[in-house]
Amino acid sequence: MPVCELSPMSHPRKDLDTLIHSPVRFSLLAALRNLEDVDFRFLANLLEVSDSTLSQAITVLADADLVTVRKETVGRRTRTWVGITTTGRTAFERHLATLQAIVGSGIPGSSGNKGNGGQAAPLDNQEIPNDTPLS
Repeated sequence: MPVCELSPMSHPRKDLDTLIHSPVRFSLLAALRNLEDVDFRFLANLLEVSDSTLSQAITVLADADLVTVRKETVGRRTRTWVGITTTGRTAFERHLATLQAIVGSGIPGSSGNKGNGGQAAPLDNQEIPNDTPLS
């Protein structure tokens, strides 16, 4: 019977950024990474979250210098604009690479996060037969 050898490398999950890993904060950074400054109302609708939830997520990310917040008065209303910083973009890309490494670490024959600049090899779009159990 084959013996399972432990890799001297630590599991890639240890490199996940817990600040980004929250579903709302992750979704927020994902939305901002391809957009310029975005209106708060647009983000709340896009992410399907309450103003309070979005405000909390923005505050946490702004405190960590991952996003910027700019307020602008228009008439008697204040509009809030949110943008991703260079630090935020880098942290988000690193988090995505770590997620890919985690996915790659479960593929037989995969080197996980080794040999590809810290990134797992892209997954093939292979079809799973209908009779294959997924759980």
